[in-house]
Amino acid sequence: MKILILGGYGVFGGRLAELLSDLADIELFICGRDLPRATAFCAAYYGQPLVHPVALDRRAIAEGLDRFHPDLVVDASGPFQDYGDDRYQVIEACIAAGVDYLDFADAADFVFGVDRFDAAAKAAGVFVLSGVSSFPALTAAVLRDMAKTMDIRTVEGGIAPSPFAGIGLNVMRAVVGYAGAPVKLRRGGKDGFGIGLAESLRFTVAVPGRLPLRNIHFSLVDVPDLQVLPPAYPGMTDIWMGAGPVPEILHRILNLLAKARAALRLPSLEPFSRLFYWVLNRMKFGEHRGGMFLRVRGVAGDKDVERSWHLLAEGNDGPYIPSMAIEAIVRKWLAGTRPETGARSSIEALDLVDFGAVFRGRSIHTGFRDAEPDAPLYRRILGQAFYALPPRVRELHARADDRRWSGHAEVRRGRGVLARIAAAIIGFPKAAAAVPVTVEFTQEKGGERWTRNFGGRRFSSLQSAGTGRNDYLVVERFGAAAFAMAIVVEGDRLTLVPRRWSLLGIPMPGWLMPTGPSFETDVDGKFQFNVEIAMPLIGLIVAYKGVLEPI
Repeated sequence: MKILILGGYGVFGGRLAELLSDLADIELFICGRDLPRATAFCAAYYGQPLVHPVALDRRAIAEGLDRFHPDLVVDASGPFQDYGDDRYQVIEACIAAGVDYLDFADAADFVFGVDRFDAAAKAAGVFVLSGVSSFPALTAAVLRDMAKTMDIRTVEGGIAPSPFAGIGLNVMRAVVGYAGAPVKLRRGGKDGFGIGLAESLRFTVAVPGRLPLRNIHFSLVDVPDLQVLPPAYPGMTDIWMGAGPVPEILHRILNLLAKARAALRLPSLEPFSRLFYWVLNRMKFGEHRGGMFLRVRGVAGDKDVERSWHLLAEGNDGPYIPSMAIEAIVRKWLAGTRPETGARSSIEALDLVDFGAVFRGRSIHTGFRDAEPDAPLYRRILGQAFYALPPRVRELHARADDRRWSGHAEVRRGRGVLARIAAAIIGFPKAAAAVPVTVEFTQEKGGERWTRNFGGRRFSSLQSAGTGRNDYLVVERFGAAAFAMAIVVEGDRLTLVPRRWSLLGIPMPGWLMPTGPSFETDVDGKFQFNVEIAMPLIGLIVAYKGVLEPI
């Protein structure tokens, strides 16, 4: 199979070529306007396909088709928002030459208009699929799965790339270009407009049982989903899609500029795209993780329901996700399943199982969550991952009523003056090789109080479900101090990972946050706890481990 990739050495085209590197029965033509860059890419390429560097501008596509006779053209060049009056010339050339076509288009108007070529594509016996990327191919696959159990009414979604992923200049040109400009969408049951990058929401991407992303600021972006998904779901009244680039300070500067452009009717901000591109690709700090989400509200039977889908990508795997939809189509085609002829958006091109196949073997994790406001605390936070817990751990957290567990523990204490003062303020137990322990769980408004009794030394904390920036975290309060913790399922352990903390409601610096390995597990049919609390500049404050059984 011969595949001609326009923009083949760019961000998306280059990653697609890498994803196909294990396929010996394909041949790749890496095309672009800069032959030295195409040549350098091919020289560094490591894989089984034959690769050819080609100097080819999309405006000369007909010449390229006549010269190379590809089986498939992939347009990864962009920005599709700037293709001008003759924006479909690559599609038209492919139909005329009888060549199949896929693209990475992120421009809503471009993708929405592709179906005008449906009859011509069918007559030529070719397929033309547009927007074959995270938006809308992956998001549409998720919605189709959700629609099996609910009638969809409102959809909110977003993508949060890792700060280390890098962003292409063409993508930045597109985003900055529509900042402050009207964006077509569905709102209040009617076709309407939002303002690009001037509308925002916060969301926490939290795959059940995994370490969540930090709470992220998302702003409205002009993606194909806004126009191509509502016609597929007649009951849909609202749709909103955002992006959450970091660092947040740069994102908020874009928000302010977008609002200023809209309010003052200023010209396009696209001339500043190179500046933002330069800054964003140099401000790389924080966690090397990215994610996506969809939050959907609808009706199941006679009940209002809310369901969300989360995707978490660790390290360098996340930046490849936008290219994986086309990878999946190519692999299915080679396996004997070719897309049907005709021209259309990609919203029915792939199912979740197809994405699962290309995600396999990578640090990409997905999961669904159902809103369960009345469920016990840990089940509410963990979702379906709750049922993967060891039996005794699951038993301890499975109920939302008053109960008591008892056992014994070993306690270690820090020896420094500050450590002793901190332990005394909370009421932590004194050091002991073995001490009887009782833990009482009592329900209070908004949470569950844990009262621990170590041989007559009592101290308590209040655990509750986090909200706002602490969403999908357990917040534990010891007096004036509150600690927001992720609860993560790791094999046979439930691990508690501190993420944020505050004193008297005032957020405190992360580098001062108390830390230490803390987990729960099963040992010989008993619940085992292991808690260690230490602070920078202070060291160990207290550590205690032991076992409990229900009374």
